Amino acid sequence: MRKLREIHNLLINSFNIDFQRSYINKLPWNVRLFGIKGSRGVGKTTLLLQYINKNYGLSEEAFYISLDDLYFTENKVVDFVDVFVKKGGKHLFIDEVHKYPNWAIEIKNIYDYYPELKVVFTGSSLLQILNSSVDLSRRALLFEMRGLSFREYLNFTTKNNFEILSLDEILNNHLNISATILKKIKPLQFFESYYQRGYYPFAYEDKQFYYQRILEILNMIVEFELPLLRNIDIAKTYKIKHLLYIISQSAPFKPNVSKLATKIGVSRNTLVEYIKSLSDANILNILNKDTHGISLLQKPEKIYLENTNIAFALGEGNANMGNLRETFILNQLLENHNITYPEKGDFLIDNKYLFEVGGKNKTNKQIAGIKNAYVAADDIEYGYKNVIPLWLFGFLY
Repeated sequence: MRKLREIHNLLINSFNIDFQRSYINKLPWNVRLFGIKGSRGVGKTTLLLQYINKNYGLSEEAFYISLDDLYFTENKVVDFVDVFVKKGGKHLFIDEVHKYPNWAIEIKNIYDYYPELKVVFTGSSLLQILNSSVDLSRRALLFEMRGLSFREYLNFTTKNNFEILSLDEILNNHLNISATILKKIKPLQFFESYYQRGYYPFAYEDKQFYYQRILEILNMIVEFELPLLRNIDIAKTYKIKHLLYIISQSAPFKPNVSKLATKIGVSRNTLVEYIKSLSDANILNILNKDTHGISLLQKPEKIYLENTNIAFALGEGNANMGNLRETFILNQLLENHNITYPEKGDFLIDNKYLFEVGGKNKTNKQIAGIKNAYVAADDIEYGYKNVIPLWLFGFLY
């Protein structure tokens, strides 16, 4: 335990708190138990360490542990917690819970046995707190963490402090909002670089090997997390990689499920299961005609890569601009909104707003006469009427 405390102190002292994700202010740090799930590389560990640094410093009331530490191959978390609490511990931050067998049972026991202890845990995007062996959903809140929004990227890059905007604010007041932002920066100056290298916070640590790290994340998810957390046969993961490659070459992808299943050598239901798992893992975003999600009886209408940076990592520099635009706005909207596939236009937001996405010359033709219909147009600084700059939707979180 002494060695774990040394690691804790070293990490707390080494983390810069100058730039902090907005999540740090919206998570319920005062509740007894909550979890943060998200893809590798989006900054979950950094968020925990920054919060500890800011609020507890090196106080022994707080403890950060990662369950991929070798210590927990021979020691139970619940035993560690017993010692921690007896020594005055009050706040426990547990990273990488999905790498520890029976993590949910032990966290449930910790919650029940140590009511004075507050616990925050993180894990894979595939993490589930409701399963057949133990139900944590009545005890723990669970939050999803995504990569940097365009707003956060601008704040980090330009040292500004732009605030989050609601969708209604953007739709109803985009002209004045754009004018305010443009007094400080030229957003289009940074838009292309965000598409390419702005989503994962580690871009600011290692620019040279940025795409290599993205590919390593994808490999880790497909080869380790899917077999571990979705019981997918590890011998079949090469089929998932084949599927991902096919999608990456033409995303947004309109799948012919039967033909695609035959091409990669799996059944129709298995193919849909793979697609859903890749969506749950935050590698893909799926667009359906309704909000109930994808089932084994329903094929998705469109499949997108989860963010534009993946498109560049997989696409060998050949990313299509139309695809990037749609991938970007879908990614930013999904933080707080339900998106479905409409009969007309590109996206239906919360069953209320219709969006058509395109370049600066995009017209209203496809959505003419439809109530609450908007064009998200690229390469413009200011909008007009129902035409809104595409970059402005990057301020939604």
